[in-house]
Amino acid sequence: MSSPVPNARDTRPLGMGGAEPPDAGAAYLLVMEGDSSWRFSLPAEGTVLVGRDAPADLLLRDESVSRRHARILVTEEGARVVDLGSHNGTLVNGRPVEGAHLLLSGDVLSFGAVLAVVRARVRPVAARRTLESERLMAHLREEVDRALRYSRPLSVLVLALPEPLTGGRDAVEALLTAEAEPAEAMGWLDAAHLLCVLPEVSSEPGEDGLGERVEALLAAYPQARLGTAACPTDGCDADTLVAVARTAAQVAKPGRAAAAADGATRLDLAGRMVLVADPAMSQLYALLRRLAASELPVLVCGETGVGKENAAFAVHHWSRRSAGPFIAVNCAALPEGLVESELFGNEKGAFTGATTSRAGLLESAQGGTVFLDEVGELPLSAQAKLLRALEVRRITRVGDTRERPIDLRVVAATHRDLEAEVVAGRFRQDLYFRLGAATVLLPPLRERPREVPLLARDFLARACQALGRTELVLASDTLQALSRDAWPGNVRELRNLMDFVAAAVVGDVVDPHHLPPRMQGRKGGATVARTEVAQESSSPVLDAEAPGSRLPLAQELRELERRRMMEALDAEDGVQTRAAARIGMPIRTFSFKLKQLGVQVRPGRRGPTPE
Repeated sequence: MSSPVPNARDTRPLGMGGAEPPDAGAAYLLVMEGDSSWRFSLPAEGTVLVGRDAPADLLLRDESVSRRHARILVTEEGARVVDLGSHNGTLVNGRPVEGAHLLLSGDVLSFGAVLAVVRARVRPVAARRTLESERLMAHLREEVDRALRYSRPLSVLVLALPEPLTGGRDAVEALLTAEAEPAEAMGWLDAAHLLCVLPEVSSEPGEDGLGERVEALLAAYPQARLGTAACPTDGCDADTLVAVARTAAQVAKPGRAAAAADGATRLDLAGRMVLVADPAMSQLYALLRRLAASELPVLVCGETGVGKENAAFAVHHWSRRSAGPFIAVNCAALPEGLVESELFGNEKGAFTGATTSRAGLLESAQGGTVFLDEVGELPLSAQAKLLRALEVRRITRVGDTRERPIDLRVVAATHRDLEAEVVAGRFRQDLYFRLGAATVLLPPLRERPREVPLLARDFLARACQALGRTELVLASDTLQALSRDAWPGNVRELRNLMDFVAAAVVGDVVDPHHLPPRMQGRKGGATVARTEVAQESSSPVLDAEAPGSRLPLAQELRELERRRMMEALDAEDGVQTRAAARIGMPIRTFSFKLKQLGVQVRPGRRGPTPE
């Protein structure tokens, strides 16, 4: 059952309109009910009652939701959901909840027909260990911290069973862990998902340690699906790695394994490529596809640069109007005094400078879709005329008395809190409800950690291709710096940064000192260092007189390690096993770091060559 017209609670984009931004580490649910999505913040500790009765904390309207449907328990150890004997049940990732089910970031909750994507609270490494799944996640956090601190490989496997396992888990675990390395860990996230933590194992094709584990798991469960993820390539925190591996398992065929990249979706929207990997974004684009089949106006909310125009174009592309024009209007950029002329057109002589009659942007969108970006910036006079045009489907050009019919669909977007703008008298309430018949809230990039490395590599590859240069490699420290940034400019800022890196970095590897000072944990404006590759090794060229230009100690150690590895390869004629032994480094780690450096070794030739 579809929701009625959303109220302020449904449509408010949090952290906008001058309000304080939400805590980046806070937990919340991105709720999708009927034709709208909205955000429900979870407490640091406490109980959240979900249902249709007024006492419910998370109050839902859909009739598929029971009056007292479920309860979410939030403690220091994490959040768990308990079904309260609801009529249609509570599901987590498509499976019915049994007992108190631990929730992880990216889990998709179903309360009847209502979906909610979990954004769990960011927790430090030193977490209390009470439940089996929490001990396992605490161990993974420690291994992630170690892998990032010392640039060591780490892989995560998630095995998804076709049906929850009710017995025999101990015997299976004994079989699988009989030959496991001492640092490896294995355990059950729930009755249907087994998690394996593999330190010192990369996810590169042909990796022996990974292949052995994959074969053993699939031999024990022939009909299961397995997903893999690697740190830092696919994520730089435990929750993200588990979510990535679990998504990969969902797309794998029965009895087969899938890599993290297989869990991402590339949407080709008439030439616009949109990369979607975060569970919340996947659900939101599925909602947009459903909304596209109707003629409802759609209001897309989200911070600047979050991808609102892509969402609007997706509605147009998937609609019956896809053959018509898509007219994007930046309401904030319309010249003051000419807003109505730009939107509705004008007749010759209507005002000084109107030398010809001209159709407006709304009239130009006949048979298609008009996208009103930053609609909250429209002056009140234009808002009134826009509301009437949408109600009667007719417009009147400036300087004319004749009404002209229009046939179009409206998708609007804003980074403002329009409900607060209504209270302040800066936005018409009737227009607000007219535009927000269906509301979609896009989360900021900082709350989509899975997509940061994917988007960074994708943007960088495109930028390098446009410049006609070989593709650059993002070092592990760089991926970590990108993943922990707040991204105030969201996806647009990340794309611009990768364009700059492609043009500015001379070498083959993008290191942290190529990034803006804030991403390096520095406040100063040190000159961006360039990486020169004169021979096999590379070292940053810095302005010795510039204050703060010296590299951090960790980066200097990294450069030393890189130089030693290159020298060893050169001395051993490119044979990796001998080169690794020469400097006392495990071959797995040696190969992993070569890949990070973008170096391809060809045995039998003198030294390495850039990939």
